[in-house]
Amino acid sequence: MPISPPTDDLGRQVSYLRLSVTDHCNLRCSYCCGQTLQRISHFDVLRFEELLDLMVLARGLGIHKVRLTGGEPFARKGFMDFVETARWRFPDLSLRITTNGTLVAPHARRLAAAGVDRVNISLDTLDPATFSRITGQDLYGDVWRGISACLNAGIQVKLNAVALRGVNNHELGGFLDLARTLPVDVRFIEFMPMGGGEWNPEHVWSAADILAEAQNLAGLTPLPRDRSDAGPAQMYAIDGGQGRFGLITPLSSHFCASCNRLRITSSGELRTCLFSDRTYRLRPALRHPALGLRVAARILRAALRRKPVGADLLATRQAGQGVSSTAMSAIGG
Repeated sequence: MPISPPTDDLGRQVSYLRLSVTDHCNLRCSYCCGQTLQRISHFDVLRFEELLDLMVLARGLGIHKVRLTGGEPFARKGFMDFVETARWRFPDLSLRITTNGTLVAPHARRLAAAGVDRVNISLDTLDPATFSRITGQDLYGDVWRGISACLNAGIQVKLNAVALRGVNNHELGGFLDLARTLPVDVRFIEFMPMGGGEWNPEHVWSAADILAEAQNLAGLTPLPRDRSDAGPAQMYAIDGGQGRFGLITPLSSHFCASCNRLRITSSGELRTCLFSDRTYRLRPALRHPALGLRVAARILRAALRRKPVGADLLATRQAGQGVSSTAMSAIGG
């Protein structure tokens, strides 16, 4: 009999773990890394065996969806071997990956063979020059090779674009055309005031404004939320389109009441809310011969009971400041 996912003190059922395998990334997106980036020491990064232990723990608690993230997960040597081992160990787990797309192309068929049927790829612009300006790298073509390889391998692709007024708002029509012509979900995410990155309120492009502009460019039909997926996006069918358009609204219309996720960083720090700097250290327990998963599970359950409401934290932040002092690259996408 399947185990029911755990619930927090607010009655939210937690069924989804975002597990970062590395803080390293081959891009330097301004809103993610900022000007400075401190790398985790090699000793402090969880070994693949420890990541598998955490998946054992998550599965035992009733968590049924795990997303592998970074940094850039494909930048870590041996990542594909880890994916295949994880699939073999947890055949009934929904296993997904978030990537910047630059390194995925050579691995697409292997991912499909391993049963990874959904990949999220970050792509904030359809202009190579703007891409280089945002990311600090001239790798736009590599991202498109990755997208094409995943689609050709039969993997469902979701494209995530951070909505940046004055940077990519003029490209909305191009993104809608993309979702018309390709079987992909194109989702705009409101620009979040995370620490470490270069957050500027002038670049906030609200979901309401995006939707109003999108409705002038395409026929959109709102779709019911997929309860089996329990994702935060409001999706829209596009008239005559193969793909779909979506909006993720952590600022203007938060989804804290239905938040179903936990995050574990590549150094083994558990975060129960993206907007909170409070962390719970799992690595010492995992590496202690007398503690191990038993104590790590106890820490996770205790942390889950105190899972905060991110919107409350957002409301109390100082004007112009990040709601969290930690960069997204260190937390895990």
